[in-house]
Amino acid sequence: MAAVLGPLDHLEELWPERLRGARIGALLHPASVSAKLEHASQLLERESGKLFRLQALFGPQHGFLGQTQDNMVEWKSYEHPRLRIPVYSLYGEHREPTSQMLDGLDVLLIDLQDVGARYYTFIWTMFLCLGACEKSGIDVVVLDRPNPINGVTREGPILDPKYRSFVGLHPLPVRHGLTIGEMAQLFHEEAFPHCKLTVLPMKGWERAMWFDETGLPWVMPSPNMPTLETAAVYPGMCLLEGTNISEGRGTTRPFELFGAPFIDADVLARELNQHALPGVHFRENWFQPSYHKFAGETCGGVQLHVTDRNSFLSYRTGIEVIRTIRRIYGDLFRWKQPPYEYEYERLPIEVLLGGPVAEFFGS
Repeated sequence: MAAVLGPLDHLEELWPERLRGARIGALLHPASVSAKLEHASQLLERESGKLFRLQALFGPQHGFLGQTQDNMVEWKSYEHPRLRIPVYSLYGEHREPTSQMLDGLDVLLIDLQDVGARYYTFIWTMFLCLGACEKSGIDVVVLDRPNPINGVTREGPILDPKYRSFVGLHPLPVRHGLTIGEMAQLFHEEAFPHCKLTVLPMKGWERAMWFDETGLPWVMPSPNMPTLETAAVYPGMCLLEGTNISEGRGTTRPFELFGAPFIDADVLARELNQHALPGVHFRENWFQPSYHKFAGETCGGVQLHVTDRNSFLSYRTGIEVIRTIRRIYGDLFRWKQPPYEYEYERLPIEVLLGGPVAEFFGS
């Protein structure tokens, strides 16, 4: 048996008595699974007519099925082929549920696996759902899940509210150290005090746990989050999305690999290792992305190897990677231009940092 059990594994025991028989919608994605790898939609279907009545499904970025690859690749609502209920897209024409989507529902259930970084958009879809449900007077039930990169370590600056975007709608550090249930409570207390929120707890989770210590199966919450190792480096290496440097999309090790055709892999690895950053070694590497930046071109770069995850500081590492590449390749390095996650004016790097680029990297 897993050391940790999520609410999905004992939903009948936890479901609030006052909400029995309620008409529910459920915001889910591919990682919304039980400890036995049963998807939440199947479990909810089985309980429909007993605990509640399942009326609608919702999906965040990358789709209810997890099928869309990149930022601003939208997907459309459709009818679930087996259940014959709507599956509403919250990453397309709408990023928060409309009153029409919520019409006829008593409860919105949210079961999303987060990865512990402010940029990961699932928490902001939840944020917008809390606001929409507060306006409509609909209950929200959030099923708590582990923070996969532990609930102890925090890193990075607090978001400047002037830099709000879909990768940061509320002041948080980059690596926030919260579970999705704790995040919902924070949003409730600080942004949506009249939302009728219930968080269903996990069993057995401890703050210092990494995901592989929970005994739960890892399911990709998004197409470029294949492993726990990816999640561990993501809070820092996602910053490369704001540059012309490949962050390894289009390879089998996104965010662990990075580089560009103009980079000398040996030079960059040597320079990065001279920083003696904690818990990480940089190994020279060459790769050819199958899609995204530099698709089909050979890139010189580095594979980031985490040697001690408890001392490794992903955000600090990401900052140093960019500073080093700018210093060596300043004439070839570029900040990526908008748009990025529906922000059409600010630089993507500023959207990610949550503040002005000069504050972190100079002019």
